[in-house]
Amino acid sequence: MNYFTSDLHFGHFNAIGFDYRPFQTVEEMDKALIDNWNRKVTNEDTVYILGDFCFHSDKEPEYYLQQLKGKKYLVQGNHDQAIMKSEKAKSYFEGIDKMMYIKDQYLIVMCHFPIADWNKKRHGALHLYGHIHNRESDVARFMRSQKNAYNVGCMLHNYQPVTIDEIIAKH
Repeated sequence: MNYFTSDLHFGHFNAIGFDYRPFQTVEEMDKALIDNWNRKVTNEDTVYILGDFCFHSDKEPEYYLQQLKGKKYLVQGNHDQAIMKSEKAKSYFEGIDKMMYIKDQYLIVMCHFPIADWNKKRHGALHLYGHIHNRESDVARFMRSQKNAYNVGCMLHNYQPVTIDEIIAKH
């Protein structure tokens, strides 16, 4: 099974206030993210993380990565410097790139950043993105107007990875 998520921001205290996350502490948030992930994902599953895995954390990225089930791919976000600087952290990923394409039941184009026009858009390809969190903005309004474009930010999906069917059903 393929799962998708974005903007986990492990270890990032400011993400709690920025997203109005229902956690009092970073430790509470991190534990919930790990528990939610591992309740749903098995070691046979694949999870595409569309950027911003951890940021301003007191812990190294591998602290989190080693606790999470599944095969992991990273679509780089603007807050993934800690991963990109660590060979050990990078070793937890099957692949890392700035944009990825997969063929699931649909052609899926993944980028951390929302893009207005993606490959095969007019032929039914889906675009998964993150970056804009749950903020209301011109970009968020525009992206909601785009058919087959979906924000996979964890804060929009109960702080857990989601399948493509769950993403589509929610919208």
